[in-house]
Amino acid sequence: MGKLRQATLILGEGPTEFFFFKSLCDVFKRLTIKPDYPKHTNLKDLEAKIAEGVAMGYNHIFCIIDMDTKNEEPERSQYQKLLAKYAKPINKPKKGIFCEVEFFETHRCTELFFLYYFHYKARPYDTQEALLKDLNRCVEYHKTIEFFVKCRGLHSYFERNGGSLDAAITNADRSMQEKQSTGREYSYSELGRLMRLLRNL
Repeated sequence: MGKLRQATLILGEGPTEFFFFKSLCDVFKRLTIKPDYPKHTNLKDLEAKIAEGVAMGYNHIFCIIDMDTKNEEPERSQYQKLLAKYAKPINKPKKGIFCEVEFFETHRCTELFFLYYFHYKARPYDTQEALLKDLNRCVEYHKTIEFFVKCRGLHSYFERNGGSLDAAITNADRSMQEKQSTGREYSYSELGRLMRLLRNL
C-alpha cells in the first residue's frame, strides 16, 4: 500500500481500546483513525501489528498500553525493548515510509481514563476489579464485547450518562502532573496527551 495521508493507526492491547477508539471516529472526523488490536494480548503480537502498520504506510502509530501487566518480568523487559526500538521515527524515503510510533500508558488500565470522564481519582488500585467498581458507581460498565456492542459507542455512552471527554482529558493531565511532582507510579493516564495530539493532527 502507498503512503497514506495523515493516517493514524491506534493499537490497543485488547478489545477495550479497539471499541473505545472506534467510538471516537465521530469526534476526530478529519482523521483516518483505524483502531486495531492483536488477537492475543501480548507485546510480541503488538510488535507484529506495529510492523504491519509501518509497512502499510501509516505515518502515526499510537499504542495504548495498560501498565498493570508491565510490572513484572518478562513483560517489563519486553516493553522497555519495544520503547527503545521505536524511540526514533522510522524514515525510509525510498519506500515512501515515515512513521512515528508513540506509546501512551495508563495505570492500571484504560478504564481509569473512562473513570476520568466522571471524576478524578488518585488512589492506588490494587486490582482491576476495584477500579471497575469505582467506574460502576458512575455508570454501568462491563468489560465484555457484548457490552461494548450493546452501548453503541463507549464515548457517546459515557457522555449520555453525564461524563465528558474534556473532563477526562483534564483529569488525565492532572494525573500526569501529580505523577511527575510526587513520583507516584500508579493511577495515571497519558491518554489526555493522546487526545490533544489527535485534535491537532
